[in-house]
Amino acid sequence: MAEQCSNLEENVDFCTCTYSCSRKGKCCECVQYHQKRGEIPGCFFSEAEEKTYNRSVDYFVKVNS
Repeated sequence: MAEQCSNLEENVDFCTCTYSCSRKGKCCECVQYHQKRGEIPGCFFSEAEEKTYNRSVDYFVKVNS
C-alpha cells in the first residue's frame, strides 16, 4: 500500500495546475507521470501557459527562451 503524501495539503495549495487528476498535490507522482511521457509538469509554466495543457519540452523551451 502506498504511503499518503505528508505534504499533500501544502502541495495542493501551491499547485498551479488547473487539470483535474488523481495526482494533484502529489508532486512525486506527478513528476514521474510526466517524465515517463516526455513532458514537463504544469506547475513549471505560467498560469496562461499552463492553461494550454501543452506539457511538451519543446513548448517549455519556447516559452522560456
